[in-house]
Amino acid sequence: MKSFVLKGNICYSADQKTIRTVEGGYAVCADGMAKGVYETLPEEYAALPVIDHGDMLIIPGLVDLHIHAAQYAYRGTGMDMELMEWLDVNAFPEEGKFADMEYAEKAYSVFVKHMRESASTHFVVMASRYPKSTKLLMEKMEEAGLVSLVGKVNMNRGAPDYLREMSEEEAAEETRRWLVEIQGKFRHTKPVLTPRFIPSCTDGLMEILGEIRREFDLPVHSHLSENLGEIEFVRELQPDSPFYGAGYDRVSLFGKDHVTGKHFPTVMGHCIWSGEEEIRMMLENGVTVAHCPACNMNVSSGIAPIRKYLDMGLNVGLGSDIAGGHTVSLFNAMVNAVQVSKLYWRLVDQSCAAITFPEAFHLATKGGGQVFGKVGSFEDGYEFSAVVLDDSSFDRTLPLTVLQRLERAVYLSLDLYGIRAKYCCGERLF
Repeated sequence: MKSFVLKGNICYSADQKTIRTVEGGYAVCADGMAKGVYETLPEEYAALPVIDHGDMLIIPGLVDLHIHAAQYAYRGTGMDMELMEWLDVNAFPEEGKFADMEYAEKAYSVFVKHMRESASTHFVVMASRYPKSTKLLMEKMEEAGLVSLVGKVNMNRGAPDYLREMSEEEAAEETRRWLVEIQGKFRHTKPVLTPRFIPSCTDGLMEILGEIRREFDLPVHSHLSENLGEIEFVRELQPDSPFYGAGYDRVSLFGKDHVTGKHFPTVMGHCIWSGEEEIRMMLENGVTVAHCPACNMNVSSGIAPIRKYLDMGLNVGLGSDIAGGHTVSLFNAMVNAVQVSKLYWRLVDQSCAAITFPEAFHLATKGGGQVFGKVGSFEDGYEFSAVVLDDSSFDRTLPLTVLQRLERAVYLSLDLYGIRAKYCCGERLF
């Protein structure tokens, strides 16, 4: 099914500050592409099959810009530590298990099943450092009908021997082999170059990764300025870098290739403590910030100044950041984003107003969707992905507008139990 019409209460971002709602409206999909939302179905689309979802809410598929598939098994545990200790105690031991393909099969099957059942249709995913199990994850994401950028993690220092790559040459060879093996094999699943972060990659490896990125024309996904302890460690490792992001930029892994002059999609998780120079470089290079408020609280990292980023024109989306984050619910991430922005305004900088609900919804749809192109809306020319939500379980004693119903659905985490249908790239997944 590639051409059809969805009927229901349509909700999508008209712009960063405005959610458009059409009660009993029609969202048109033709050949997998959105053709707009209408109060009355235009004659030119009258021949298309209409799928009537009654009084349910219909929103664009959400975009999760930062998630660790190899950490999914221990989500919701070990949440009482700060980042660097949390990595040593929780993340690294679990990720080391993905050298075992039998374990990877079980773990990634569970992960992909839950991603398919979630409200997200597009994902930027960190796997583990093992090429074979990363390829397995890509195969499963493709079979599930989801759209994803999946990365084999690079790390040749700052991790236990059982997990880290033993040399720069080994890391480069494994990465190239993985990229050659998966080249052209998938329609919706693409590779993303993934240095875990600067503490895990030597300068020599980072230089090689810059060359590999150029050779294979890849996007980049990593972490940036997440935690004060991490940032201090980066200063020790790269004393000649004026700020964290400069360590990526000098090897052309920060949105702009300094050899060719071309820009490329780059997603950096967190960016909590980015200074003015780093922010300016992100803006100039077109780097996207993956805001992960749940993780930022759980591992004691801080509050990202998202209002400041939005006002400056930075592209920002949301990430669940499993398993630093405890849930794949991007509804939860939207709520957290609003809440922590209020704390930032009240406790840190009263010139930074809290973000609004429409802005949080935009982050989860069109904001993050820009990494994939025209994604996250029902406007004409966007890729058509949608989630249908049944909020009839909420007892209603007050008359609510469609927008109020949407806000309540988000705050009450309806994406965890109220999804009735899901569409991705014009295909119905369930």
